[in-house]
Amino acid sequence: MANFDFDLGLLEHQLHLARQNAIQTELAAAGLQEVGHPMLMCILRTAGAKGADGQTQRELAQLLHVSPAAVATSLKSLEKKGYIRREPEPGDARRNRVTLTDKGQQAVDDCFACLQRVTRRAFTGLSTEEQAILRGFYLRMLENLRGNSTPHSTAKEEL
Repeated sequence: MANFDFDLGLLEHQLHLARQNAIQTELAAAGLQEVGHPMLMCILRTAGAKGADGQTQRELAQLLHVSPAAVATSLKSLEKKGYIRREPEPGDARRNRVTLTDKGQQAVDDCFACLQRVTRRAFTGLSTEEQAILRGFYLRMLENLRGNSTPHSTAKEEL
């Protein structure tokens, strides 16, 4: 059984690396290699689509399951390149709300198209039912690793 666990873990790692490589290749082909943070920008896009007036650094960190410091580094780079802007939050000058610029919105649209192409390629040959089963497994694995006690609690909402 130990070999199976190792093999499955290795396969998962190889899949992750292959997906990251495919995404970087797609982004480079679209001239988007400088964006560097497509998931962060996609989250900002989603927040904007839901009517939210930007998000704070802390909110972004929680959504990405990373530290606020890691998000700060990414935001600094995106702001310097003109993809986002930070504006003081009304009522709390210590916090900034992060929003996409027009350039950022266009880059998000282009990044999203790249991510969709990679996902479609990865799922080639899998039926809709097989994709749904796999998605269920991924959600359960996320919950297991994040320590969520309620089945399918937040992972469904995040994806």
